[in-house]
Amino acid sequence: MGSFDTIVIGAGMSGVTAARMLADAGHRVVILEGRDRVGGRMHTDREAGFSVDRGASWIHGIDGSPLWDLVQALRIPTIEYTVGSFQVGGRPIENFDGDGRPMGADATAQWIDDVDAVDRLLVEEIGASSPGDTYLDVTERALDRSGLAPERIDDIREFFRHRVEEQCGAWIGDLDAHGLDEDAIDGDEVIFPRGYDEVPRRIGAGLDIRLETTVTRVDHSSSGVVVHAGDTAFTADQVVVTVPLGVLKAGAIAFDPALPEAVAGPLTRLGMGVFNKVFIQFDRRFWNEDSYALRALGEAGEHWHSWYDVSAVSGLPTLLTFAAGPFGRRMQELPDEDVVADAVRALRVLYGDAVGEPRAHWVTHWGQDEFSNGSYSHLALGSSHHDHDDLAGPVDGVLHFAGEATWGDEPATVGAAYYSGHRAAERILGRAIDLDDFAARIIEREQREVR
Repeated sequence: MGSFDTIVIGAGMSGVTAARMLADAGHRVVILEGRDRVGGRMHTDREAGFSVDRGASWIHGIDGSPLWDLVQALRIPTIEYTVGSFQVGGRPIENFDGDGRPMGADATAQWIDDVDAVDRLLVEEIGASSPGDTYLDVTERALDRSGLAPERIDDIREFFRHRVEEQCGAWIGDLDAHGLDEDAIDGDEVIFPRGYDEVPRRIGAGLDIRLETTVTRVDHSSSGVVVHAGDTAFTADQVVVTVPLGVLKAGAIAFDPALPEAVAGPLTRLGMGVFNKVFIQFDRRFWNEDSYALRALGEAGEHWHSWYDVSAVSGLPTLLTFAAGPFGRRMQELPDEDVVADAVRALRVLYGDAVGEPRAHWVTHWGQDEFSNGSYSHLALGSSHHDHDDLAGPVDGVLHFAGEATWGDEPATVGAAYYSGHRAAERILGRAIDLDDFAARIIEREQREVR
């Protein structure tokens, strides 16, 4: 049936990966993409003459990572930047107490020890948790057992809340007790001075990608699929749906017949978080040259709490901070100038008049983006890690899902998107696809184009 073997919906990392692998195998493939660009939630803004990654920034842990292997094979430059996992130590971090005063070496060492001790108790509490327990429940039990003074407990409670916001884009009371189980980072983390979207753009080069083509309905049966975008219908034997979980949860694409419980259940249970970025560039650096991050604890950091020095990308003094979870949803309703002014006010509590006027800023609004409706998926209360993988389908052997939300091992990452696209292509072809061969073919194709 149809003019294509496979239709891929969405030209993000998972979509271009699946499409490229299928095209390499001789399939007739088309990608339908609602945006006017390739990359999805990998979105590099280069208008200022340097790269600002409005979407994904990091590879979270390069050890044993096939995504890292791909980046290395494509010879894409990276900068080591190991704080994306919201740790308390391990890298130079300027910490400030609840009154906004710099913390000395002893106070910082005590803080790191406190969090490490409670984190060990937290692992026990998560292991002993019952269905229906939230991450708030288990952190409170761990804090109760810690025996620490109340003000020290308050600072750690705040840290746990912010960690969930940054890792999941969610409020701590909405996250399942197991929501950070897959949060371990193996090895260094890296960022991309040329911009992260180089990866999907190079994978997708030369594919049949129809931009500004928004899919509204997918009709499917065991004999094939019909995909509707505006007044145009595309027919194929198979379809891979790679739109973000937020788009699926909003019902932006109708499925006929309706999705079976095996897929619809996970879709309902999993959560979509909001995690927005605020880049602020200054004329002069007012923080220490060797600091990776600046972090305000307790009351001083109630809202704006962590700033990351990403000056290495542009060569200009630049801090990146985040507005995530309920705070992120509130902030994205405001004009960008108000958001930046609020963040700068918080910085001045810590650094006083040394904080100059910003020379430039970039603010994201992922929760208001119709093609994502949020930033990335998380384990909402009542969901499980199995829900991520179950969301992948397939349905009737013809309807497949891919994207970070469909990969249980490390959801909410670019790696998850890459591996889920690989899985979808393997399922359609019915055979294994070697990732080293995949990278080699991309390079070979680029070399042919140059010649």
